[in-house]
Amino acid sequence: MLEPLSKTLQGVISFTWPMVLISVIVMVSFRTCYLIKNQEKIVLYKELYMLIFGIYILCLFQVVTFQDDISLSGNNFIPFKEILRYNVTSRLFIKNVLGNMIMFLPFGLFSSYYLKAEKIKLPLLLTLLTSVSIEVIQLSIGRIFDVDDIILNILGGTLGYFIYRILSLIGKLFPDSCRKEWVLNSVAIFILSGLIASLVIIMT
Repeated sequence: MLEPLSKTLQGVISFTWPMVLISVIVMVSFRTCYLIKNQEKIVLYKELYMLIFGIYILCLFQVVTFQDDISLSGNNFIPFKEILRYNVTSRLFIKNVLGNMIMFLPFGLFSSYYLKAEKIKLPLLLTLLTSVSIEVIQLSIGRIFDVDDIILNILGGTLGYFIYRILSLIGKLFPDSCRKEWVLNSVAIFILSGLIASLVIIMT
């Protein structure tokens, strides 16, 4: 059932990895020089989270600007028109509906994390602003505007916010010793390693 998403992700990775690799080298180099020059402490887990967010934004840009649009009905300005016409077990439903939600889940998660959001207002506003900007830009470059994509992106961003809130509440249950910097560094390294391993599996 998730094969269409896997194939889409595989296509994005195969096309974007040179840009991502170069961007990572540049970002890490600039960030390292900045921290050293200003004699600021390097907090590994914060830097890794920032790097992962940067990579995510690059991949998001690739998906929304270069991926072929598979909608058959042109621009859609009627809410839920495209969502309701898909069979829930179809490839198009998985790619267009679930895909658009999953694509913005990290956006809601990261924006909530960096804003330390106690309420959903700001992450929701940022998700809305970003999604509307994407759809308008897609329209201006000859691709398709779909209001349902905005709805699905907002749902994905909202889900990311609630995941952040759940993780925050779970984190508060742990003793202070589990929130030490070396523990958070280990978690960040584990997450990054898991992402890399997942990408390797998808590409093989």
